[in-house]
Amino acid sequence: MALGRRRLLIGFAGAGGLALTGCGWVRESAPPSTSATIGFDPPPGTHDVQARSRATITVTDGTLRSVDWTDETGRSLPGASSPDHRSWTSAEPLGYGHTYTATAVANGETGDVTATTTCTTVRPRQLVDVSLRSANLVELAENDTYGIGFVLVAHFDEPVDRAAVEPHLEVTTDPRVTGAWYWLDDQNAHWRPEHYHAPGTRITIAAELFGLALGEGRYGLRDQRVSVIIGPAHVAIADDDTKQIEVFDNGNLVRTMPTSMGRGGTAVIGGRAMSFWTRPGIYTVLDQKDPVIMDSASYGLPTNSGLGYRTSINHAVRISHDGIYVHELAATMWAQGNTNVSHGCLNISPNDAAWFYDFVIPGDVVEVRNTGGDPLDIWQNGDWGIPWSDWLHGGAHT
Repeated sequence: MALGRRRLLIGFAGAGGLALTGCGWVRESAPPSTSATIGFDPPPGTHDVQARSRATITVTDGTLRSVDWTDETGRSLPGASSPDHRSWTSAEPLGYGHTYTATAVANGETGDVTATTTCTTVRPRQLVDVSLRSANLVELAENDTYGIGFVLVAHFDEPVDRAAVEPHLEVTTDPRVTGAWYWLDDQNAHWRPEHYHAPGTRITIAAELFGLALGEGRYGLRDQRVSVIIGPAHVAIADDDTKQIEVFDNGNLVRTMPTSMGRGGTAVIGGRAMSFWTRPGIYTVLDQKDPVIMDSASYGLPTNSGLGYRTSINHAVRISHDGIYVHELAATMWAQGNTNVSHGCLNISPNDAAWFYDFVIPGDVVEVRNTGGDPLDIWQNGDWGIPWSDWLHGGAHT
């Protein structure tokens, strides 16, 4: 009888799903089943979601079976699931001015679970674009070549919050050099280093403005990225003391050209003071035309004023925004090298002008020394004449 009882107890202890507990026994229960949980980002009901945001869906205790994320037009937002099917991310940003509805289905231990969400994205009062240019105001193109005096210009088509924008205008150089932005006003910012660029430098500007709040309900239209290359070191030095232009190629003097610069003085014409100096300063080549129609009326000097003119000029290299050129003029060859007779341009001989026209590229440096008149200012292409300490104070955060 005792042996039989011991066998019975051993049988209970070894039986599946049973356990001895003091004077009796209980059956062990299985853990409860869990349902899949679906999470959305942006969270349901969110308004004014930033345009750069991407949609994400995550699943806890399950895997995704399907996702349908559509905008107000019925267009599906493209996206992809992770390899383990526990998350989904949109392939593009949510963008401006959309109302989204999303439905996700996930499968867990208790079967399929469905969840829905809605959200809206920010609706700008106005979209603002930026034009990335050189000092000649021409849009930069990938791998364009510029001279060592290249200045990067960011021109916004509407006023912007400088402090908000500047961190998103990223300039990198190879080899690395420190540069800084200088704001002329709320629509124009210029970037340059302390000294001229080294030949062969690659400069890359990344303007990541899409989705960025620019102030007063304005937002950035798009992102941009472009790189340019710095060419040989071309520097022309025009000295009024000698009335010669010395041209250097990578530090070597390659040509000396007699010149006749601005005659000097001022005149009041039509109530406006006109200067006839070639203003001293550091210019850069803006563009070249052969021929170009030079019309004094374009800068306020009427052709019928006695001092005005309208004429076709060959081999003209423009170096300022107010119409200063280095150009050929056979009629003043008698004065070139000894007397200033122009309205402000640098006259040179036809042979020298043809050579110079073929030699230079936009961004090459033209320094004008020892002339009279006010120094060249930044609005006329005088970026390099601003001392570096002053340039650094022109940034958005100074």
